[in-house]
Amino acid sequence: MTASRKDADEIDAKRARIAEIDTALAQLRAQYDLLMNAFKFDAARALVVPIEAAERERQALAETLPTLPEPRSPPSYSVARSRRRR
Repeated sequence: MTASRKDADEIDAKRARIAEIDTALAQLRAQYDLLMNAFKFDAARALVVPIEAAERERQALAETLPTLPEPRSPPSYSVARSRRRR
């Protein structure tokens, strides 16, 4: 396996892990919101630690990834307007 392919596989694995973390964070945050709305504050506070841990892991992974190139904007064009008849 070449070095560039190994790097690409590693980047893909990190991006997949970030996607997994994002899914877990969404579920944890939704559960947190439901518990807070149900006035179950102690149970909601218990979720703060895993949420913060997941956010730290996501941040650490994101910092090791190269930035994605910005998407190209479509070329601008003008539209010919016809004169309004009276």
